[in-house]
Amino acid sequence: MRSGVFPSQQLRQSIQDGWIVADGYEIRPEDIQPASLDLHLGDIAHRLQCSFIPGESTVQDKLAEYVMGSPIDLREGAVLEIGRPYLIPLAESLALPSDVRARTNPKSSTGRLDVFTRVITDHGNYFDDVAAGYKGGLYLEVFSRSFTIRVKQGFALNQLRLLGADTEITDNELRVLHEKDPLIFLDSGPAQPGQVTFASGLLLSVDLSSISAVAYRARKNSKLLDLTLEGFYDYTEFWEAERPTGAPRRLILEPEEFYLLVSKERVRVPPDYAAEMVAYDPTSGELRTHYAGFFDPGFGDIPGAERQGSRAVLEVRAHDVPFVIEDGQKVFKLAFQRLAERPDVLYGDQIGSHYQGQELSLSKQFRQPEA
Repeated sequence: MRSGVFPSQQLRQSIQDGWIVADGYEIRPEDIQPASLDLHLGDIAHRLQCSFIPGESTVQDKLAEYVMGSPIDLREGAVLEIGRPYLIPLAESLALPSDVRARTNPKSSTGRLDVFTRVITDHGNYFDDVAAGYKGGLYLEVFSRSFTIRVKQGFALNQLRLLGADTEITDNELRVLHEKDPLIFLDSGPAQPGQVTFASGLLLSVDLSSISAVAYRARKNSKLLDLTLEGFYDYTEFWEAERPTGAPRRLILEPEEFYLLVSKERVRVPPDYAAEMVAYDPTSGELRTHYAGFFDPGFGDIPGAERQGSRAVLEVRAHDVPFVIEDGQKVFKLAFQRLAERPDVLYGDQIGSHYQGQELSLSKQFRQPEA
């Protein structure tokens, strides 16, 4: 039985073996990340009355019940409005073996734009989880919560991983791994055992210590945001910089506003592992953190650099009531996964990764603020 998360070379082999097929789209080398594959929008989008899970039905059968109006042509690009769910058939389809499953998640840039996306499959009972042995198409639900966006056929909002059995790592295994090959760094260097909190993963904290902006809040009623452009927009047209108050330094999150913050710790994902952000639940139901959050092998692993690790950017929304967070408060969790084998490419400059060594960074569509 296969085990672990598939690395880049196994993803290429899976494409050659016909497990992953892209209808009318050529999967390019740059679409294959160290342990994930970019998924691409097809040529149409459907406006939906509401989101749905197919369950016992196919996606097309359910779609007939909830579609609103004619399909939207994405071949030359099209606008998706705030607050409206859309369903887009993806270019890729799957024909998985019985011992291989898949999982999907938004790309980092997608999550940082407050674009809520998730994949559904025929007869599926869960979002973003593809059953072992699945044969059929992939469909992406897209719901933009802060910005009116423009997308185009072939653009990638999500990514896919192939997984065998035995991918998760226990806390005891994480402790041993961190001691011999550090995963978390503070300004003083690798975090000491007493500075790391294990809870079915690593609990990490928010950094509000900067004397400049510690967060960005999405502006309301901003202009159209074309996701296919890079380094194009002045960030001040879409984001407001937030500064903390008080001692300890704190930030009050307004209900239903979207914020980007940054971790106090720097994260390093060794080459034989991958990591995934897990939504934080303070049990009150008042806070949701991180909508994207897959870290490919090599994230924060910077050969030859004195300063190891990269900060994690956090996507946060408070619900119902204002919610205060303080500097150093634990607000998100990082779960690690083992790979089937070491990938032949790693996250970083080698493949043009955008967020290696990042601090508080906006998505790639914006000209970044000066430090």
